[in-house]
Amino acid sequence: MSAAAAAGPPWRLVAEGLLVTVRLTPRGGRDALGGIEVLADGKAVLTARVRAAPTDGEANQALAKLLAKALKVPASRVSIAHGASSRVKTVLIEGDGGAAERMLASLVGQGDRL
Repeated sequence: MSAAAAAGPPWRLVAEGLLVTVRLTPRGGRDALGGIEVLADGKAVLTARVRAAPTDGEANQALAKLLAKALKVPASRVSIAHGASSRVKTVLIEGDGGAAERMLASLVGQGDRL
């Protein structure tokens, strides 16, 4: 069993939708979701990179757009819940959390573990 599988997925269902823990790399050369990694403290994170710089919230906006596009939800339904100025953030995807969870799991190859 991999460390990522042992740590569990980096998301959890909440009443408002789905909370996702993301480690963001700004100025990453391209906008893309990566896989799941486990940090030194044992916390699982979804990795993401965006071209935008981490100034004036541009990287956070790019992350919201990237997740919205990947999960097929309006960008207005994606917001930074915690850690706006941190590399590791908690992102809220509002709406049907179960559908967002299934979509995200299939995107990162975790679909068989749900």
